[in-house]
Amino acid sequence: MAGGRVAIWWLEVSKVASPHWPALLARLDQAERDRAQRFHFDHDRLCYVAAHALGRGLLAAWTGVAAGGWGFTVDAFGKPEAVPPAGMRRLRLNLSHTRGLAAAALTEEHDVGVDVEWLGRRPVEDGLAQRFFAPAECAQLVALPPEARHHAFLDFWTLKEAYVKAIGKGLAQPLDSFAFTLDPLSIAFDDSLSDDPSHWLFRRLRPTESHVLALALRHPDPGSVVVETRAMSAEELLAYP
Repeated sequence: MAGGRVAIWWLEVSKVASPHWPALLARLDQAERDRAQRFHFDHDRLCYVAAHALGRGLLAAWTGVAAGGWGFTVDAFGKPEAVPPAGMRRLRLNLSHTRGLAAAALTEEHDVGVDVEWLGRRPVEDGLAQRFFAPAECAQLVALPPEARHHAFLDFWTLKEAYVKAIGKGLAQPLDSFAFTLDPLSIAFDDSLSDDPSHWLFRRLRPTESHVLALALRHPDPGSVVVETRAMSAEELLAYP
């Protein structure tokens, strides 16, 4: 079945040696390099370069097509789509980066989204959850011990971001129109949404001690999907053509 496999790669930015950055930047096309230069802070620029080089490396590993040879289109909501060579299945790539980490998820045909967050960010106030989350999610947060709420908030946030990235709407989709349960992990939709929870696969991962990662994949048979995860180094990434 097409899309019965999804790969998730991540790269710790702090572990990339200085001599590797020019080679990673060279993997990007001119538009990506121009955007990288517009970041004000170096750490944001490096995370962006890492994410886009990671995505291109994942495409190269999946298909054998050189990392620098991929083109991308952008849909009405700004979501990039990889342009496959003639005769190749449609590939769905999604990228995310946060302080210290870049991530990429790739599958065939099916909607996919990935999101990462840094656990070291300042803890959020309860009002932010009440503003953006569904009532059922807010209730789960309130029921937790105070010391557990920050991690749980970021679990909810990354799951919700991964979902809206997968459907291609970004924050145009109200975040309180669907709700996650963390244990067991599941999603529920408002009646106004024509979506089916049984057609979604979600994963929560801890790629490092300082980061959380969430994956969302739309698939008619989620139980058949093989999820492959891999922590990459710059050396391993640059080994792909």
